[in-house]
Amino acid sequence: MTQNRIKSQEILPILDLARACSLCENLPLGPKPIFQLSPKAKILIAGQAPGRKTHHKGIPFDDPSGNRLREWMGIDRNIFYNEAAIAILPMAFCYPGTGKGGDLPPPTQCANQWRKKLLNLLPNIELTLVIGQYALDWHLGEQQASTLTETVGQWREHWPRILPMPHPSPRNNRWLKNNPWFVDDVLPELKKRVASLI
Repeated sequence: MTQNRIKSQEILPILDLARACSLCENLPLGPKPIFQLSPKAKILIAGQAPGRKTHHKGIPFDDPSGNRLREWMGIDRNIFYNEAAIAILPMAFCYPGTGKGGDLPPPTQCANQWRKKLLNLLPNIELTLVIGQYALDWHLGEQQASTLTETVGQWREHWPRILPMPHPSPRNNRWLKNNPWFVDDVLPELKKRVASLI
């Protein structure tokens, strides 16, 4: 009891500061940090950055990408949004704006300021789902292959603690069609692993 109280006293100030962060005050829609975190979580979703819809809703992955991700994990919304089970910590917490090819990259100052501090609040993580190139660069670094497809294809090298993944966006339907092994081989293992941790 006392240890939990002490931990909470240490954790809350950092979370409050991160949720009130205005480091990127020049963003098109302004700063609005969106993440989900509890030191009890055993699964971490390491994504890119919130999109425009997420910015307005204030709920991570509350879109078609999230529906597909939950399907891949074999869980429903209640489990997905239970912070004591699943932490969601993108590389940047705020919507970065849109460029010619879609959303802009996550601003690096967010990860520089917050990522290590918040990851240190997650001592019980047993599985990290690494989604997208910027998250792969942070979590796998030089352990990556030359392409995302090759990195995901070598998933067993990092399993069962880390799973490199394609983004669950509908924009990746062609990738999924061209790489049926991901659905056939990887997802059954992911579902079993998630089920064992929640």
